Amino acid sequence: MKRTIKKLTALILIVILALSVTACSNSGEKAKEIHIGYFNNVTHPQALLTKAEGTLEKSLGDDVSVKWTAFNAGPAEQEALFAGDIDIGYIGPVPAITANSKSNGDVQILSSATQGGAILVKRQGADINSVEDLAGKTVAIPQIGNTQHLCLLNLLKEKGLKPTTEGGDVTVSAVANADVANTMERGDIDAALVPEPWGATLLEKGAELVLDYDEVYLEGNYDVAVVVVRKEFMENNPELVEKFLEAHNSATEKINNDLDNSLKIINKELYDATGKSLSESIIKEAFTRIKVSTEINKTSISNFAKISKEQEFIKDIPTDENLYAKQ
Repeated sequence: MKRTIKKLTALILIVILALSVTACSNSGEKAKEIHIGYFNNVTHPQALLTKAEGTLEKSLGDDVSVKWTAFNAGPAEQEALFAGDIDIGYIGPVPAITANSKSNGDVQILSSATQGGAILVKRQGADINSVEDLAGKTVAIPQIGNTQHLCLLNLLKEKGLKPTTEGGDVTVSAVANADVANTMERGDIDAALVPEPWGATLLEKGAELVLDYDEVYLEGNYDVAVVVVRKEFMENNPELVEKFLEAHNSATEKINNDLDNSLKIINKELYDATGKSLSESIIKEAFTRIKVSTEINKTSISNFAKISKEQEFIKDIPTDENLYAKQ
């Protein structure tokens, strides 16, 4: 009798162990959905093109669904990454660095998307012909702590200038890109450092160029948009991330090899998503300043991280091992 009970107990333990292993196995099952964040902006062209053409959906088939979520600002996309609401995101390099720091390395940079694509303009009649002339002036940037803000801070530092927040005489004001033209027309700002297509738009409306895209930072060879991924998602779903990268690389190649047709598709996607499209002249001019690439410029990322630490946007500069996703 005792021997029978022992056998029965052993059998029960084996069953429990098997169920436990099965449960552990199930917890690592491949995702049935992939959530991608992006901006409805031409600096995220691969996202717009891939979404419009359904490239990733076709690649993944019926087994995995693709969910696209549009954001208007980096901080909102950061929060979505932290919450696990998106798995992969197109975002500015500075918000990417901040997200990596705040998540202790759980949000990592996977690829570049675009480089350059920002200019410094002045309102008509403003006595500004160089960075030195920004002394005593008010300069708009899209958002405090974003990529254009750090580019401006770097420009000021190179010329021995400081923003008023650091005891200098350059007033740096955060103004939404869509509001810069009206703010400039009222005379509330003297200049603006903005990404495309807002740069081309401001020039068309009468603003004047002070620094072109290749004069703002590193001769224009700096990341203005990158792709980030949640580390946990990548570790659990390497095949999905690989499929995404294939679509991202394919979109990059198509834009570079067939720009005119790609811009038509991208512009239609902007219209379908927002109800607004860009004029042909604006979108074409914007892409004379945007380099579409998958190659990360680690020098630009490193410099952005150093400035972010100096400005106390992050506590520590991340190591390459924690910042970049292992592919």
